[in-house]
Amino acid sequence: MHYKEYKTILSAKNGLNLFRGCTHGCIYCDSRSDCYQINHPFEDIEVKANALEIFEHELQRRRKPCMIGTGAMTDPYIQLEPRLKMTRGALELIDKYEFGVAIQTKSARILRDLELLTSINQKTKAVVEMTLTTYDEEICKILEPYVSTTKERYETLLRFKEVGVPTLVWLSPILPFINDSEENIRGILDYCVQAGVKGILCFGFGVTMRSGNREYFYDQLDKHFPGMKKKYQFAFGDNYVCNSPNNDRLMSIFIETCQKHNILWRTEEVFGYLHEFEDKREQLSLF
Repeated sequence: MHYKEYKTILSAKNGLNLFRGCTHGCIYCDSRSDCYQINHPFEDIEVKANALEIFEHELQRRRKPCMIGTGAMTDPYIQLEPRLKMTRGALELIDKYEFGVAIQTKSARILRDLELLTSINQKTKAVVEMTLTTYDEEICKILEPYVSTTKERYETLLRFKEVGVPTLVWLSPILPFINDSEENIRGILDYCVQAGVKGILCFGFGVTMRSGNREYFYDQLDKHFPGMKKKYQFAFGDNYVCNSPNNDRLMSIFIETCQKHNILWRTEEVFGYLHEFEDKREQLSLF
């Protein structure tokens, strides 16, 4: 871990990232890509110095509350978070200034902040976004070795359902020839249905690869799935988008399930829901 000075924290679209780098070890991680210019070992977490002070100042300068999104580049609940409590501090500020939040993670550590997210959701809107990729627990531990298992994430979604905080699932990535089976997709979708998720983000069934993350991904394939690297190279070459040969069939299952259970699935609708700010105090005052 190391600290680095920053002048701003929020992006132009109100995205918040308190850290750079990650220690979850997901073998497919796009954040390793060279285009993000992480100029330090990926597991040596860069912590943004004075991040909470800068964040509070930027919230104060916003003309009106909006949704704050976090977790797109680095999981807010990496192993350092219980000690640093930076994500906790950011959520406290969001609650204090009555903004909304959409927070993406793969970790059951988010349950530490259940009451705080409930408080935010009572006044505006808090959405918990959980990434689910692999129904098989043993394969999950290979693909995403240092994070909560899929079942633990599912149980986390259930807890938020119990307290009325809306949830959303990222069904991505699905690795061709590894977890792109009907059994895997139906298992994850069943978890989503039982957890009562509001929506599921799915960009097709496959994985993206570019310089930086491709090399790491292939090294891990050699380690855990002998012969799989050559299969990928033959099937996809240097393609950025690497779709599963089962994409069309899996997409039909996905859409059919979402429509049957009234789950948002069109990408624009899901993102529209995530970005739409709600002021529930105004709604309550009408009654």
